[in-house]
Amino acid sequence: MIRRLSTYVATLALMVACVGEPSSPKSTDFVRVDGPNLVKPDGTKLYIQGTNLGNWLNPEGYMFGFSKTNSPWMIDLMLKQLVGPDATAEFWSKFKDNYITRADIEFISQQGANTIRLPFNYKLFTNEDYMGLHNNQDGFKRIDQVVKWCKEFGLYLILDMHDCPGGQTGDNIDDSYGYPWLFESNESQLLFCDIWKQIASHYKNETTILGYELMNEPIAPYFENKDTLYTLLQPLYKKAVATIREVDTNHVILLGGAHWNSFFFMFDDWKFDNNIMYTCHRYGGDATAEAIKTYIDFRDKTNLPMYMGEIGHNTNEWQAQFVEVMKQNNIGYTFWPYKKIGNSCMVGIERPAEWDSVIVKFAETSRNSYSEWRKACPNQDVAKQLLMQFADNSKFEKCTTQGDYISSMGLKENKQNEK
Repeated sequence: MIRRLSTYVATLALMVACVGEPSSPKSTDFVRVDGPNLVKPDGTKLYIQGTNLGNWLNPEGYMFGFSKTNSPWMIDLMLKQLVGPDATAEFWSKFKDNYITRADIEFISQQGANTIRLPFNYKLFTNEDYMGLHNNQDGFKRIDQVVKWCKEFGLYLILDMHDCPGGQTGDNIDDSYGYPWLFESNESQLLFCDIWKQIASHYKNETTILGYELMNEPIAPYFENKDTLYTLLQPLYKKAVATIREVDTNHVILLGGAHWNSFFFMFDDWKFDNNIMYTCHRYGGDATAEAIKTYIDFRDKTNLPMYMGEIGHNTNEWQAQFVEVMKQNNIGYTFWPYKKIGNSCMVGIERPAEWDSVIVKFAETSRNSYSEWRKACPNQDVAKQLLMQFADNSKFEKCTTQGDYISSMGLKENKQNEK
């Protein structure tokens, strides 16, 4: 009797434990590639429409009004020279807390978007010095918040490693030191793959995430050996995809072309994975199908989806016309960026009074020696106050909604496309 009772208790405990364990999602619960289309779990087509959360986790100088001080490491160094490391860390913390919140994600959803692209710096998953933290970086904490809000408001999320170890572009946008060292550094490539494996392991069961964009705008056109660098792009993509697939076989993987995501000729083994797609960018030129004929032709040749990960910074008329071109040619899109100082975005941040005369002036002034630095430095109390005011102005409720720009994105009339 005691033996049977023990067996019963053990069986009951096992049943309770099993009931308490959430079941893993099936492969059909994720967005997947189906020929030139993306397909949602219910079997219907997903046509991507949305925006990029640029500047939040990968700061860019122009979104603060800076020109010369343009990469994340340059901005951080300038701020430390301006107000010291402690006040800089305080600013970055408040900036990250305020710049993207639940209210921002709700607003994006209300405009009829169905997808958000989230650019991030690889340093958010290391113990490198980045945005005020020296260890215990908060990459997962920040992205987990966005995943939660996207789930709440019916949006898909694309994770975009905008700044890769060693630098994949060789310009300010990848936070590098002027050359795409990633393609020549085995150590950087190992770190690149390892971070993607960490991310994929963390989000392998998260159906709100549409996919992983391995790197943004690889290999700028400035380098004499660019043709050699182009040949290294696909092999590194293959290495990273194989690493991700060790832990995550469900999420779509997005691959960008070289030369600002506009060259695709270096890809010959297009379908080395059964759930990959390609992504392009466009900021100028004619708003016609002929202007993006190479993108369309590559999509048709590969029979895989093509997605315009970045478009914008143009007139509202040009943007509205290009939206129609993309719709007619089955190329989904996310505009760049969602929020910054000024217009050409969905939501504008108001510059604090004296921002240009104090913060921007210091950022643009030569600081190549300690004497130049000391001479250029303004009153630190004023500078600290302005930085904290900027962080406060970044809150959604303090920003200006820019309706004409939003209309040019072709979103509101497509609100029925929600997830």
